[in-house]
Amino acid sequence: MKKIHDFDIVHDGQHVFRLMLKAMSNPLQRVELAPYAEKLYGDNKAFLTVAFTLLDNETTFFTFGNTALREDIVSLTLSSEVDCSHADFIFVEQEDMLKTAIEEAKCGTLADPHKSATIVVKIPQKKDIRLTMTGPGIDGTISIDTNAMVEKAVTWRGEMYFEYPQGLDFLFVDDGGTLFTIPRLVKKEG
Repeated sequence: MKKIHDFDIVHDGQHVFRLMLKAMSNPLQRVELAPYAEKLYGDNKAFLTVAFTLLDNETTFFTFGNTALREDIVSLTLSSEVDCSHADFIFVEQEDMLKTAIEEAKCGTLADPHKSATIVVKIPQKKDIRLTMTGPGIDGTISIDTNAMVEKAVTWRGEMYFEYPQGLDFLFVDDGGTLFTIPRLVKKEG
């Protein structure tokens, strides 16, 4: 039988999940998803790697109308697309949709902070700014060379009012398959 994707949901999924845990535990530390993304077919291999690993038939997502991405995620994960304000995972490809995603995403409640959204953002590989962050998982401060889109995301999230432990987590992934995270309590310094 011929398969479209060579991504092994068990073995590759476990490896990618461990990489994502490492990234969440060490904010702004880059991990490489490229070896696993190459096992998937399509235009959004890095997004699909994240989706294949984190989504299932009990989670929901939103793609801002990207039909090809939506169909791929549904066929691979059996997850369903819902409105942005109800989605567990929001996939953002274009910078002009990022602010809307942040403003409309669910941030959890004080009783159930885990019911917040995770925003997965596709960023260009171009590194045009240096961003310094502080917060849990960071010893003092840490700086990263990245794209201006990341700074905008952190700034817009900072403008929202989230009472601890509510908030939004970010996963940033580029076309090359590099991923890093900025969890909800990590803030821009200064």
